[in-house]
Amino acid sequence: MTETTTSPTTTPPPTTDERTVFVLADEALLAVVRQVREDQWDLRTRGVVSTSDPDSDPTLRELLNYHAYDDAWVPAMLAGRTMAEVGEDAHSGDLLGADPVAAFERIAEDAIAAAQGLDDLDRTVHCSFGDYSARDYLWQVIAFRALRAVEIARLIGADDRLEPELVEPLLAYLRVHAEEWRSYGVFGPALPAPEGATAQEELLALTGRRPR
Repeated sequence: MTETTTSPTTTPPPTTDERTVFVLADEALLAVVRQVREDQWDLRTRGVVSTSDPDSDPTLRELLNYHAYDDAWVPAMLAGRTMAEVGEDAHSGDLLGADPVAAFERIAEDAIAAAQGLDDLDRTVHCSFGDYSARDYLWQVIAFRALRAVEIARLIGADDRLEPELVEPLLAYLRVHAEEWRSYGVFGPALPAPEGATAQEELLALTGRRPR
């Protein structure tokens, strides 16, 4: 369901539980959404937020509506259901409504509950672009949420720091898989990390984002 078009074979860091990291990533994005002011929903995101189409310039509301759409599919995906079974248009349209923060919270909470309840990380997930394990699917979503949380925080002037418990396993995973993902067009060219870079700064540079 995410902007990725394929998924690499998973080599997770030892002892990493993708379900726990997913919850941290979804909560990180949700924490940023809760800080969006009424006058910021129409902010343009081009040049601050990385998307699969560099020429696009969605508003912040449009961007977060896409994330709501992406999260709305998580329960069905983790249950092993196909989009055809659910209905391909099941989550189309404006999902944020008159109270976008509350709507986003409800959708994120359902996605978090689905991840916490997942009992088989090897279950097949039927994405729109192919079938993958739940483990691989979660890594896609983890990266998508965590990196977007940083970008949106910067856009709205909020604190962009992520929890180390989220950054460190994601960085360990992407140290192995970033070039593969880059070859699919998921990330732009890596940037140099500053001297003495923190784990988050290294993560951002590795994925083609401004580290500071």
